[in-house]
Amino acid sequence: MDFKYTQEFAESMDSSDKLAAFRDRFHFPKHNNQNKIYFTGNSLGLQPIEAKEAIQQELDDWSKFGVDGHFEAKNPWFSYHEDFKPLLAKMVGANAEEVTPMGGLTANLHFLMVSFYAPKGKKTKILCEAKAFPSDQYALESQVKFHSLNPEENIIELSPREGEYHLREEDILSKIEEHKDEIAMIMIGGVNYYTGQLMPMKNIAALAQEKNIIVGYDLAHAIGNVELKLHEWGVDFAAWCSYKYLNSGPGSVAGIYVHEKHGDNKDLNRFAGWWGTKPDDRFLMRKGFEADFGADGWQLSNAPVLAMAVHKKALEIHLEAGMDRLIEKQTKLTSYLEFILESVAKENNGLSFEVITPKERGCQLSMHMKGSGKELFNKMTEKGVVADWREPNVIRIAPVPLYNSYTDVYQFGKIISESFQELK
Repeated sequence: MDFKYTQEFAESMDSSDKLAAFRDRFHFPKHNNQNKIYFTGNSLGLQPIEAKEAIQQELDDWSKFGVDGHFEAKNPWFSYHEDFKPLLAKMVGANAEEVTPMGGLTANLHFLMVSFYAPKGKKTKILCEAKAFPSDQYALESQVKFHSLNPEENIIELSPREGEYHLREEDILSKIEEHKDEIAMIMIGGVNYYTGQLMPMKNIAALAQEKNIIVGYDLAHAIGNVELKLHEWGVDFAAWCSYKYLNSGPGSVAGIYVHEKHGDNKDLNRFAGWWGTKPDDRFLMRKGFEADFGADGWQLSNAPVLAMAVHKKALEIHLEAGMDRLIEKQTKLTSYLEFILESVAKENNGLSFEVITPKERGCQLSMHMKGSGKELFNKMTEKGVVADWREPNVIRIAPVPLYNSYTDVYQFGKIISESFQELK
């Protein structure tokens, strides 16, 4: 497509956008009584307008039924999580029994790694990407220490080649091949939070299976952003949050996936809780944990219904838009952003940056600034742009196809130019 750096072109793209109406189903922060240019859905998605109604339904049922709401509410709380299973299954390419909403992302990774990181003999090491999100790094380090092992010796980090910013697929696969007899588990972010690189999850999982290595993914930046086929790829486990591209609210309930081949494996270690038992057994209050089948068997506690009310509504909106249509728009919208950034750099002598996000990506682009990037970022923020700064010198921008427009992207380009000129 031949892009143009004009408002008319951006508006014409918006007029033919089949997903444009979804923008009106979200609340935007304001700047001078206008919508801010909100490009940080990779950190916290916008609030669905229907969120308040969804929470109010549960508040009304709480006031009306009290504890009896567990069975008499419009959406009974006892089985509340079960309504999410077909929705989440579509989001991650899984069977319904392989997924469940629960807990928080890092806690869920710990619960899953209790089951799936089992160092034994020579196979004691974890393979991950360097510069993973810090919480993942801390989780991996502490899991290794939990087994009385040394993280320095038992965590293999994948780093880009010198002078490059993202990993090459051949380097990832060759590292797995090199250490195949030592790796007990691979745990990688599906989309790297810093560079925005989409990892070759399918091919990593295929090689891991061939080498008898457990593979798990942190999908915080992937779910709702890129196509996922976890069951088909044979991924062993995965976890995600719901407050980024799934727009379910700050700190909202997370979720997990466990492949069905592990769904009834009684030999797996796990940290158990009462909501992980079979539904008919939960109120028997007896000793002796017996796990429910599939991902539900990893649950610990009953559903946080008020948070999950928003999560369910947000998932319904996302699936109504359709992942195929979202990815189609995402590809165009992010490509247009890349074009706009190139145009802005050409018209502003001295404005220097490098887009370090590869073509294998979701909707995030990361700008590595040359020089004083923080001042430019602050100036853009003053003008109504909501983006994200990451040390040492990166601005992350995520035009989300569900609610961002081509006009947002065009205006972002103009604001970069204005801000740079004001700082000269």
